[in-house]
Amino acid sequence: MNADNSAIKKLALRFVLIIGVVQLFADMTYEGARGITGPFLGTLGASATVVGFTAGFGELMGYAFRSVTGYLADKTHKYWVFIFVGYFVNMLAVPALALAGNWPLAAVLVVAERTGRAIRKPSTDALLSHAGSQIGHGWAFGLNEFLDQTGATIGPLIMALILYSHGGYPKAFALLLVPALLCVGTVTVARMLYPRPHELETREPTKLQAKGFSKTYWLYVVAGALIAAGYADFSLIAFHFQKAAVVAQSVIPIFYALAMVTSACASLIFGRLLDKIGIPVVVFAFFLGAFFAPCVFLGGSALALVGMILWGVGMGAQDSLLKAILSGVVPPGKRSTAFGVFDTVFGVAWFAGSAGMGWLYDKSVTGLIVFSVLLQLAALPFFIFARRNERE
Repeated sequence: MNADNSAIKKLALRFVLIIGVVQLFADMTYEGARGITGPFLGTLGASATVVGFTAGFGELMGYAFRSVTGYLADKTHKYWVFIFVGYFVNMLAVPALALAGNWPLAAVLVVAERTGRAIRKPSTDALLSHAGSQIGHGWAFGLNEFLDQTGATIGPLIMALILYSHGGYPKAFALLLVPALLCVGTVTVARMLYPRPHELETREPTKLQAKGFSKTYWLYVVAGALIAAGYADFSLIAFHFQKAAVVAQSVIPIFYALAMVTSACASLIFGRLLDKIGIPVVVFAFFLGAFFAPCVFLGGSALALVGMILWGVGMGAQDSLLKAILSGVVPPGKRSTAFGVFDTVFGVAWFAGSAGMGWLYDKSVTGLIVFSVLLQLAALPFFIFARRNERE
């Protein structure tokens, strides 16, 4: 029996690793683009309000649509179909930016890329949660996020090199076709090797609900929404760096890459600690990340660098911890739906917050900072209340 358990754990770990490689190539593609999208829109004539709205609306579509795709995936059990379609749209929209000659077309492609992510994300997270039942949900999502953010580090660095060599934005976007195709190829291999990842699931979560989701789940949803609303998208941060001349244009992607390195390390460490310590790790991570705004929007290059490290900590915590804690309070057969609903609320909050912060940036940077910090700190009690409710 122990030998069988050991073999299943190895299969689960390998599945997490191969999905992590898929994510590595995916993030090389769209995070490479994300690091230069804000300044690119600026060169096409977009204002701060347009940049903030585009980033927010892209995230809205990237999250809101997940409630639909997550539900449909659970109803049809066609998880791999949603994953394939999602990656196809997600990946090809990025290099298409090389052909965008005006900001409205570029904005449409940014939204299309996020929509593709919405199609595949709930199904991908659900399959990872099955593997997490074997090796620990925190470790599964943390390890996946580590590989994810490794790609998110390499992509912006490549973009920085191209801009430094005066290659220009179109050439930079066109080059991202290479990791995009590698991503689609790797996900094909993953499907061939693991056609039924749900069979890795052997344990039920702590509480089962006959209908709907538990109170604990909804408390986590509120906490996630507050964090999302208060988190500035990097497109707006990059826009500020360029407008205020905080750093040189070619250095902006390097700052983003540093944030991704921080996010990768934070997700790996926090994911492992979550399985051992629990909610206190979540509270600490989001408390630390809440103070990025005053650093990036008020400081010079040195303080902005500190701010990007804190921003990376918060991003790593979002991507590795939130889905891990949800996996423990939602039945296996409803996780794609649960992740989709959570992401929809998260995305609506992100859109509202991003649009609001774009508007605040044009009116009062100080107001933007206060808005960002207070909303993120307001999320922390909800994590504590949710944990207490779960124990009752």
